Amino acid sequence: MNIGKEILFFFGALGAFNGFILSLYFFFFTKKKYLTNYFLGAMLFALCTRIVVTVFVYFNLDLPKIYLQIGLSACLLIGPFLYYTLKSGMEKFNVSAVKWKLHLISWFIAIVLIGLLFPYEKYPVLWNDYFVAAVFFQWFTYSFISGFESRFVLQKIIKDYQNSSPSEKWFGAIFLGNALVFLSYFLGFSRVPFVSCIIGAIAFTFILYLIILVLLHRKQTNDLFVINVQKEKKLNKKEVEILSQKLKKIMFEKALYKNPNLSLSDLSQEINISSHKLSQFLNNNLGKNFTSFVNEFRIDEACEIITSNDKQTLESVGYDVGFNSKSTFFAAFKKHTGTTPLNYQIQALQS
Repeated sequence: MNIGKEILFFFGALGAFNGFILSLYFFFFTKKKYLTNYFLGAMLFALCTRIVVTVFVYFNLDLPKIYLQIGLSACLLIGPFLYYTLKSGMEKFNVSAVKWKLHLISWFIAIVLIGLLFPYEKYPVLWNDYFVAAVFFQWFTYSFISGFESRFVLQKIIKDYQNSSPSEKWFGAIFLGNALVFLSYFLGFSRVPFVSCIIGAIAFTFILYLIILVLLHRKQTNDLFVINVQKEKKLNKKEVEILSQKLKKIMFEKALYKNPNLSLSDLSQEINISSHKLSQFLNNNLGKNFTSFVNEFRIDEACEIITSNDKQTLESVGYDVGFNSKSTFFAAFKKHTGTTPLNYQIQALQS
């Protein structure tokens, strides 16, 4: 290995090592445990796995094929984790939400099944001719969707970088960094002259150190992981009443609150406004967050059921009105009524 290759190997391997360390930081050591931190840590871990494989395979072509399989499989997780990193930062996902968990679990299952049924060692042609193309198409698709979902943030950064918030710049850098690494790898796999996959590893190292410099430069980093959108002016009383009635009508007519997986995005689509505007309306004008707003409908119906039907178990009442666990139902019931479901039931029977 000549001096030039030794330098490339050093920087590629060093970037991957530091990337693993940084992913652990996002997993375990940030002061506030936003869901975004975990998605970002997972995305970094997947990227670093891809980088490690790239570096070692580039300098030792005789490595077992399983390493190539691991590297390509890791690429299938980069896109989904990028998407949820940006999405959770902008919409503040619920940790217990089922939708994103099923989405990610399905990819893990797909990776395991493909690896077991079609190992690279036995099907090199299948991997080289078809799976590689599928991997890059999936990575590109998720990157494109991520860019579309965060388009307003990206547009603001481009038009008015100075007045963009630190979190907006942070998410913009994450998206751009992923795009550059993807482009480097894509050009390398496409065998563009004078470009190889090791360029992707070097690009990752460069971007990683820029991210580390940002983290070291800031005295506190908690404001980076959730988009800090400036509050808009409150609507007047008439506008508040109209939107409130619209929300109540759609909630009752379609019984949306009975869906345990109902999200802010789902409700905003029902009334044709953005998730951001709906969130601000609930917080600024109604003085409650999305979860509290939905739980009020659930608790109101739970109270009616408990009052009219003493044969149904309290746990089943909670599931019927949209809660996905007994503990969540009991906690929300006490928060909204000031008493437990059992005490409420006893009082209803006595009256």
